[in-house]
Amino acid sequence: MMSLEFADRRDAGRVLARSFLSSDAARHAQDGIVLGLPRGGVPVAYEVARALDLPLDVFIVRKLGVPGFGELAMGAITTDGTVAINQEVIQEYGITQDTIDAVADREKLEIERQELAYRNGRPAAQIEGRTAILVDDGIATGASMLAAARALRRSARKVIVAVPVAARGTCELLRKEVDEVICACVPWQFHSVGRFYQNFEQTTDEEVRTLLSHARAGRVASPKMDNQGRERSSMTMSERSCTRSKTTS
Repeated sequence: MMSLEFADRRDAGRVLARSFLSSDAARHAQDGIVLGLPRGGVPVAYEVARALDLPLDVFIVRKLGVPGFGELAMGAITTDGTVAINQEVIQEYGITQDTIDAVADREKLEIERQELAYRNGRPAAQIEGRTAILVDDGIATGASMLAAARALRRSARKVIVAVPVAARGTCELLRKEVDEVICACVPWQFHSVGRFYQNFEQTTDEEVRTLLSHARAGRVASPKMDNQGRERSSMTMSERSCTRSKTTS
């Protein structure tokens, strides 16, 4: 069986951009804006914005982790306070509303920090009446993307979710919430987003700031280098294998 792997997030973004451009969603994107979910979604979104020739911004969402099991999402909260809850997790772990509120209050502080760190005093991009293209580096439970989509539905003309890889069931769930979903790879077996990347190092605040700055200035950010200082090939196994599994709404 052929391995489905992206070299890194920038590579995943180029693959996703090709899937997007070959889909019906491209027809609705002419007035759009690409919104990367920090931090890992921003390098992916940068490549999509470049390919579509659209502006790039961030839409900040924080996962609400189950206390003691931080990687397990019981929900997510967005920059405007929209909260999406995973009722199955809440019921299974017997999580109270007080616990949800406490975790949400903590994550609000990180949202405020990221807003200051990434925008440097600039206002958020105007979304009202436009097509919002939400991009992340992958979707497992979909809590963060669901919260973002619900928040944007209030103002955006259309909401499109675009990711390089996602769990099949999560893609189907999101299709009920947004106008279109572009998943470049929808594998039959899904364990974690990181499994589909050769390099899944954490994206830094500085990298997010740099990519946003390059996007605003219309400059091309330098690609990541391998350990020998060579530019990674833009034609990787990911493009050859993921196109077999391309799924659009």
